[in-house]
Amino acid sequence: MNDTNSASANLQTPNPKDPRSNNAAKGFGKEFGLAFVTVFLAELGDKTQLSTLLMTAESQSPWIIFLGAAAALVTTSLCGVLIGQWLARRVSESTLNTVTGASLLFIAVLLIWDTVHL
Repeated sequence: MNDTNSASANLQTPNPKDPRSNNAAKGFGKEFGLAFVTVFLAELGDKTQLSTLLMTAESQSPWIIFLGAAAALVTTSLCGVLIGQWLARRVSESTLNTVTGASLLFIAVLLIWDTVHL
């Protein structure tokens, strides 16, 4: 009888008041929020935003500029997600972190070198 009760307990619908039933929604909200804030702050004031600003100032169709810029950002983000997913299947997380850090350090050194040797 205990086996039947435990089996039927597993088949019950999730209780919305049970905090464990909201884990997927919380995970989505946390990841979505982190991605939004990170990309928003990274893109704020960059050359893409300045280019969009200049195109809008010269254009008589600001909404078309907005749609084009939004489509471009969505497309580049999709490329990043797809390439990131592909890399995650083939390369360990620690290797990705090391390569990314080394790449950013290399770019920083090049920028400093360029600034010093004007």
